[in-house]
Amino acid sequence: MVSVRLSPADGSSSSVEVAGDAPESGPYAQERNGLYCATEVRILVLDDDQSICRMIQAAIASSAFKVDAVFDIMQVHDVLHSQVYHVIILDYVLPGLESEQVFNWIRETQPDASIIVVTAYPTIDSALNCLRARTYDYLTKPFQVSHLQRVVTRCLESRGLLRMSEEALRESLGALIRERRKGLGLTLAQMAQRTGVSLGYLSQIELGKNSASIETLYRISLGLGMKIADLFQTIQNP
Repeated sequence: MVSVRLSPADGSSSSVEVAGDAPESGPYAQERNGLYCATEVRILVLDDDQSICRMIQAAIASSAFKVDAVFDIMQVHDVLHSQVYHVIILDYVLPGLESEQVFNWIRETQPDASIIVVTAYPTIDSALNCLRARTYDYLTKPFQVSHLQRVVTRCLESRGLLRMSEEALRESLGALIRERRKGLGLTLAQMAQRTGVSLGYLSQIELGKNSASIETLYRISLGLGMKIADLFQTIQNP
């Protein structure tokens, strides 16, 4: 289930739990195109606007995520020391705090966290500061919820925290092979002849109903005029 903690200015804390048992194959598999979490993902949202905190929480809510959100700037330092986070979504302008100070706190307490910066006041200087701080991405407000979701998904994938399920991988590879074959104007029979892979086996691979061996994928990639690594690279970067 999702554990959401909102930290208000009065120092109190409220916990909201959204019920929902996670399937064994991974709760993210159904919610994000066949991706599932390898472990519980912990995300921290730091923004002095409570409505933005709630919006971001709703956007990235998943039964595999533990999302903490803090809009009381007096609690930022303590929260960063409270536990380890995988991703920190940070408002670049937090009243009373210098951005460089916050970046230093994160480097000291969360050295492995990926930082996604959001700001309503984009400037070249702030973008350069974020670049120097090695943030993962820099989003300007207002941003599309779908864009934030894609950024978070890519970030977690790049760290191996979100992985494609075996079924989704088969389907994606099959669709890619079919699309590439048709783009070359090849029939399934012609592709079978070109690769030495049986027609029935090729059909099952393209439909995502059968896993192809490395040798078979090598033959198919040659038949499509591409490297085998490009098959997987294309899936990772559609």
